[in-house]
Amino acid sequence: MTRIFSGIKPTGHLTLGNYLGAIRQWVAADQEPDEALFCVVDLHALTVEHEPARVLRLSRQAATLFLASGLDPEKCTLFLQSHVDEHTRLSYVLECTATDGEMRRMIQYKEKSARAQTSAEGVRLSLLTYPVLMAADILAYGTAEVPVGEDQRQHVELARDLAVRFNQRYGHTFTVPKVTLPEVAARVMDLQDPTSKMGKSGGAGPGVVFMLDEPGVIRKKVMRAVTDSGDGGVVYDREARPGVANLLDVLAACTGGEPAVLAEGYSGYGALKRDVADAVVELLRPVQERHAELAADPAAVEKVLREGAGRARALARPVVDRAYRAIGLLEP
Repeated sequence: MTRIFSGIKPTGHLTLGNYLGAIRQWVAADQEPDEALFCVVDLHALTVEHEPARVLRLSRQAATLFLASGLDPEKCTLFLQSHVDEHTRLSYVLECTATDGEMRRMIQYKEKSARAQTSAEGVRLSLLTYPVLMAADILAYGTAEVPVGEDQRQHVELARDLAVRFNQRYGHTFTVPKVTLPEVAARVMDLQDPTSKMGKSGGAGPGVVFMLDEPGVIRKKVMRAVTDSGDGGVVYDREARPGVANLLDVLAACTGGEPAVLAEGYSGYGALKRDVADAVVELLRPVQERHAELAADPAAVEKVLREGAGRARALARPVVDRAYRAIGLLEP
């Protein structure tokens, strides 16, 4: 049995990109027959300026959407990161294994620290070190596979590097994980800026489709999607035609087709956009309906999270205790 771990930060409302790039794969392929843990990594949301009440609200909403999407607490473990102390216990030990240079080379640190400095917010130390906490999230469970989007590959590679280094220095302690990516729509791009990913932290921009957007809003955003200049028609070319390629990737992910093959069925952008809009609305409809039912009973969702945290804690504690012993800390 392969142990799988993955998580999402509650820094914004979950998007179509989160669903197609991660959550749907978790539901379809990862929660069985493997041993899978899925986490709302709420501690990671504290690395930048935030409103506490909003983080709390978005954490609950993300967990509810996980369940609404089809994650089954009878088949997988669903929990909040902050409910399992082993994550932060292991993070410090891994900080003693990581280097300053590794942290400063992380792409997201470079991008977010530049934005923070520009806005005069200051750069929090946790923004520099949180990739180590992410590594701890993964390694605490003996994780073998981490299903994430392409943009998170660098963080999983760091977890691999730290696991190998720790094992070499202190004895075999951690499983060395590998990243797994969905075949299509691993990285859904912004509909207004197809060179940038569709990010949940980007506010309520017209290029971001949120999982809880109403059908009319979804259709409007898709129909206004940027395509590409020129008269080349509908062609699947990520480099030369990123806008059209993004729409074809989304349509392929929704319908199970191949982007290049789907492109052959269209002579113009209008029909493509209408079909993409219809496909996205129908894809999200059952998720939205189930979310409304679950949101009406928050106590049931919280019960799932408490029970999931208990199972996660029982899995992580032996691994973290073993790491403490290996690095030279006396058992209490």
